[in-house]
Amino acid sequence: MKTVFVDGSAGTTGLRIASRLSTRSDIQFITLPEEKRKDQQARREALNAADIAFLCLPDDAAREAAAMADNPKTVLIDTSTAHRVHPDWVYGMPELPGQRERIASAKRIANPGCHASGYILLVAPLVAAGILGADSALSCISLTGYSGGGKKMIADYEADARDPLLDAPRQYGLSQHHKHVPEMVKYSGLSASPVFSPIVAPYYAGMQVIVPLTAAQTTASVEDILAVYRQAYPGPVVRTDAADEAGFLSAGAMAGRDDAVVGVWGEPGHLTLVARYDNLGKGASGAAIQNMNTAMDVDECEGLVIG
Repeated sequence: MKTVFVDGSAGTTGLRIASRLSTRSDIQFITLPEEKRKDQQARREALNAADIAFLCLPDDAAREAAAMADNPKTVLIDTSTAHRVHPDWVYGMPELPGQRERIASAKRIANPGCHASGYILLVAPLVAAGILGADSALSCISLTGYSGGGKKMIADYEADARDPLLDAPRQYGLSQHHKHVPEMVKYSGLSASPVFSPIVAPYYAGMQVIVPLTAAQTTASVEDILAVYRQAYPGPVVRTDAADEAGFLSAGAMAGRDDAVVGVWGEPGHLTLVARYDNLGKGASGAAIQNMNTAMDVDECEGLVIG
């Protein structure tokens, strides 16, 4: 039996983690009463009493919480951006070569960002296989449901008299300094930042990360790339799928699930790499639980919703 504390349990990521773990017999929650939820001493005690603590907090609060955890036995899994490129934290993407073993022995695990997850899953194995050069200059378009923006954005989108501008997809991160870009560079194997266009759309959950490839980046065929993906991602959490929906690909196809699919469409010189998953699943809470399972040395799919 492992004790688990979710610091930031009222947020969307924390709520999904608690929901997924609620039926597990190998987990015992450490919970704080509502009046103690933001009490620093109560949080410190809970963090250090837990075998595994999830930090579902804004970046500064996650750094503060990490500093409070001084029990050498406590495994911290941080779902914020705060530690994703920190040298003392292990990046929580088991699908990367050797990373599952690092996660299994780590006490500090940084959960990947939702947009970054799809980009890295699509690009990293192609760089490792030599299909993409390490100096490739790529672009990335990433669609997400509005639940990725947290409680305030959810309230904005679900308001009875919401702003009409929310009825259509909205691009953001216009400055090209989105907080996910550093991890996208570090763990993709590329030396350059992509031209990154994140877009929030008026549906609750689901992601579709798209990376176009022209002849300037690779002359590989669809089958060349699918062969690399099949070897890198045998499933069950991440798998290769070349199917579509009668010529369409819905960004909401994986909503409510914790797995992901990657694929490629087109022809040499005109290819699109596509990853699809739930922004709250493999993009956040599902990935955090997968990392917890790996750290606990149990089936990494335990408690996850896998299609």
